[in-house]
Amino acid sequence: MFPKPIPDLRPNTLAFETTPLVKATGFREYDARWWYGIPSSDKPPELNLMGVTALGMGIGTLLGQMGVRKEIVTGHDYRAYSSSIKLALITGLMASGCRVYDIGMAMTPMAYFAQFALDVPAVAMVTASHNENGWTGVKMGSQRPITFGPDEIGRLKNIVLDAAFDLKHEGSYVFVENFAERYAADLTARPKLKRPIRVVAACGNGTASAFVPGVLKALGADVIPLDTELDYTFPRYNPNPEDMEMLHAMAAAVKEHGADVALGFDGDGDRCGVVDNEGEEIFADKVGVMLARDLSTLHPGCTFVVDVKSTGLYATDPVLRANDVKADYWKTGHSYIKRRVNELNALAGFEKSGHYFFNPPVGRGYDDGLVSAIAILDMLDRNPDKSMADLKNALPKTWGSPTMAAHCDDETKYGIADAVKERFVAMKAAGETIDGHAIADLVTVNGVRVVADDGSWGLVRASSNKPELVVVVESPVSEARMREMFKLVDAALKEHPEVGDYNQTI
Repeated sequence: MFPKPIPDLRPNTLAFETTPLVKATGFREYDARWWYGIPSSDKPPELNLMGVTALGMGIGTLLGQMGVRKEIVTGHDYRAYSSSIKLALITGLMASGCRVYDIGMAMTPMAYFAQFALDVPAVAMVTASHNENGWTGVKMGSQRPITFGPDEIGRLKNIVLDAAFDLKHEGSYVFVENFAERYAADLTARPKLKRPIRVVAACGNGTASAFVPGVLKALGADVIPLDTELDYTFPRYNPNPEDMEMLHAMAAAVKEHGADVALGFDGDGDRCGVVDNEGEEIFADKVGVMLARDLSTLHPGCTFVVDVKSTGLYATDPVLRANDVKADYWKTGHSYIKRRVNELNALAGFEKSGHYFFNPPVGRGYDDGLVSAIAILDMLDRNPDKSMADLKNALPKTWGSPTMAAHCDDETKYGIADAVKERFVAMKAAGETIDGHAIADLVTVNGVRVVADDGSWGLVRASSNKPELVVVVESPVSEARMREMFKLVDAALKEHPEVGDYNQTI
């Protein structure tokens, strides 16, 4: 009988080597992430190797309960301990009867690709993405290209913490040699770019460093590597294309080298950020609109799924309207958007964090920073007389806020988000106006997004992984109208004394 995991255990004891440690809070809405620890840290670990083995047993047990064939792909990112964690995970997977296909060090989308290439139903990729060294995690799925959501993660959490494992089977192990070459060959088995677009490829010393520059060069791009030496301490900046430090480094490189574009990849390679040829960052939701314009010209009448934090241009842009585009605003979170893209058979899904999901003929439905980068390069290739800045400047102007967050305890944040939603539902039913404008729409799939009749909107939603309420506002009319939307949302939040200060404001 494998011992039951416990939620808290101090290191440097015999118990730490003989008792599985799995902190319950590591199970998030759509993946799992724990502080594993590094020698110089005083922060106690939330997971040990026996705990990882328990996680593997839990995944295998869950696959059996779901009726999924017990075959699974795994890989690991470039961190000091990721290989050890993967091997402990494999031990648990095999103990629960899984046949494990190990692709070695990899980006997360390489593991998703392996599900298709090896005809394997499930995946468990060991990565903490852009989190600093000391963190680890697992991205999981059992129905390609979809990954686990709250229901599956909740079931897995219960199995692991209760030690309710099914270990009456024997598993097996296969190491898949040279899988990175197979992945690269799949991405480059297509015509080369018509012109040598000069690209700054920024990887922040993360795992993408080992794979991205070679693929872009093979496509015919003129590649300028930036921070592509593997270093899990991330010595220059966090490999996160939402991080301004990374974006500023990309902008400096664009100006220094006269590049056409800079593409920045997060730690595990499933996101891609963009800086244009003038050194200006383009936030991911606006890049999505640019790609939607390009792709809907080729595929008129298509559907795009976007998360509720994203710009309203998907619904109001005249080019997208002329191309008969359908915009579906959905829950924030890569697992939610991925599922929705699959359900609607949408051409693509765009999340403001930079996770993009392309269905055929562009991709296979999962998030891959290189597939996103190739779509951006193809857009430039199809518009040889326009720069990245030209394509950005052709979008209608909007005035938008950063993604703001107000502190709110996990125990109360969902209730307050519901109360704010009901407040706006009542306002709409009563015919109340916002600064003289009627409420045209309420999107309530994830908190509430209140949309005025001039296209201005404000969002309140509970953060999925922090004790916060997320607030975003935007107006296609003026900065003044954006600020009016913020006043509306802020007033609704201030009715609840449990809501604290914002991390930033406008």
